[in-house]
Amino acid sequence: MRDFIKHTFATLLGLLIFFGLGTGGLIILLISAATRDTGPQVKDKSVLVFDMSVRITDTNPSSGTGELIQKAVSGEDDRERITLRTVLDAIDTATKDKRIIAIYLDASGESEGAVGGFATLKEVRQALSRFKASGKKIIAYNVGWDEPSYYLASVADSIVVHPLGMMELNGLRSETMFLAGAFQKYGVGVQVIRVGKYKSAVEPFVLKQLSAENRQQIQKLLSDIWGEFRATVGKSRKLTPQKVQAIADSQGLLMPEQARKNGLVDKVAYLDEVVSDLKKLTGNNKDEKTFRQISLSTYARVADKSVGENRQSQNKIAVVYAEGEIVNGEGSIRQVGGDRLARQLRQMRMDEDVKAVVLRVNSPGGSATASEIIQREVRLIRQQKPVIVSMGDVAASGGYWISTYANRIFAEPNTITGSIGVFGLLLNVQKLANDNGVTWDVVKTGKYADAQTISRPKTPQELAIYQGSVNRIYFQFIDKVAKSRKLPPAKVQEIAQGRVWSGLAAKQIGLVDDIGGLDNAIKFAAKEAKLGNDWELQQYPRSRSLEERLLRNLLSSTQNASENTPKAKQFDPLTLTYDRLREDLSILGTLNDPFDIYARLPFNVRID
Repeated sequence: MRDFIKHTFATLLGLLIFFGLGTGGLIILLISAATRDTGPQVKDKSVLVFDMSVRITDTNPSSGTGELIQKAVSGEDDRERITLRTVLDAIDTATKDKRIIAIYLDASGESEGAVGGFATLKEVRQALSRFKASGKKIIAYNVGWDEPSYYLASVADSIVVHPLGMMELNGLRSETMFLAGAFQKYGVGVQVIRVGKYKSAVEPFVLKQLSAENRQQIQKLLSDIWGEFRATVGKSRKLTPQKVQAIADSQGLLMPEQARKNGLVDKVAYLDEVVSDLKKLTGNNKDEKTFRQISLSTYARVADKSVGENRQSQNKIAVVYAEGEIVNGEGSIRQVGGDRLARQLRQMRMDEDVKAVVLRVNSPGGSATASEIIQREVRLIRQQKPVIVSMGDVAASGGYWISTYANRIFAEPNTITGSIGVFGLLLNVQKLANDNGVTWDVVKTGKYADAQTISRPKTPQELAIYQGSVNRIYFQFIDKVAKSRKLPPAKVQEIAQGRVWSGLAAKQIGLVDDIGGLDNAIKFAAKEAKLGNDWELQQYPRSRSLEERLLRNLLSSTQNASENTPKAKQFDPLTLTYDRLREDLSILGTLNDPFDIYARLPFNVRID
């Protein structure tokens, strides 16, 4: 990819020099390339193909050409992505589109985990249910189903598995990687300060296994999400939750025929047989190689629309996305920069055409300072117009901090939220350096002038200062939640302690108001602002700019779904473990709070 980009830009530069093109010539060249596409064509009796290897995120992480290039050159996760809003709009449009007669859920290329977290999958699943309720068909195929992909596919009329595939239905797990032993071995010192017995974000650095409190909260979270899984899947497949549990406990991994006999799949077949059935459904001629189809990403260009009934309305509902780690400053790709998001919210507050704001939060938290900067703007917006929060897969710790003052908070039952707690992480490399012949000496004019050095551990007096700061931030957090949620401080203290909750449990204890997704939040915002149907949706950050879309067209070609050849499904546990270690360690690079105080989830909560 890096060589391709270099050669592409070199070629473009050479053409510009050779033909003596200036800026105007470059614009003409790019516009010409862009206008070659006359737009996607949808044929009658077409099947909408949903490629489940494409990851669904709240926002497209590339907001400009510079970031697109940075992502490509750095080799950062180049898996294709599509926004949740795009998926929902495409499916809802297809529901009403007489040319679309079915949806094909193609999970055969899904080899890097599910398309999204369980809360995201639930929103997509609900859109698929609306499609199915309209009388149209949904067909799902995979070589081997696992829980996340099956959770989405279980809504289908027909679920197919490959004859040599399998069905994984053995429950959910969350596995934490602990680094304390490695840090001790290599001489990296760690000192932690925290408030809240469940605030376990620091545990991987200082323990070698889960604390009792952390184990308790993870078990409750998994039980809630698994309970929702059993109920939802069971309803679609006409199985009781108890039957789903019995299958998970007695079999776990089912062979294709076992899965069919247990009612989990409808058919055991090869991909070409699925394609043949889809050809019959679309009425194709025998000579045609495949069924009449259009990919969801292509169809989305047809379905590009606002949720509001009046596209030309002067009344705007702004959906502002907060996705990723919350960091101080501007932030980078897939981060929530405190200053950047606060600036966007300020613009929404001052824009008289914006009648309501929906803040979509999909963040594990991060910098306490950045969270407070963002929350201040949320409170100011509420004084002038409704601000509604929609929680995605995770909106916890700092993610909850920025949410708590909204007029209304929506979460899915399997959203991870709460984690009201604060911690500080203080690293030093004294032993590592000394063992390799590196030493330090210092001259200072005050007792605490070198308190932030990494050349030595903090003294007891310095730790006391840090602990005082963490305590202060924690009790401010408690006070904010108590006032904004109209809960007694003692009650908030009880449900805080850094503990994570499912969206369902969070509603029961008063941390969220309603169970629902982004569409529910948008509709509530329109109602709260008394707009009726006279409103238009605007999303921030804005969709990709013209320059980025042009560049994207230059760097890639449109690909139609592969119909006759199964995609290779790969599973490499060693590489997966390495990638997760790298991901865990990369979090250290996001800890940039000016006071080293953080409101963040227990490291990386992964549910498989």
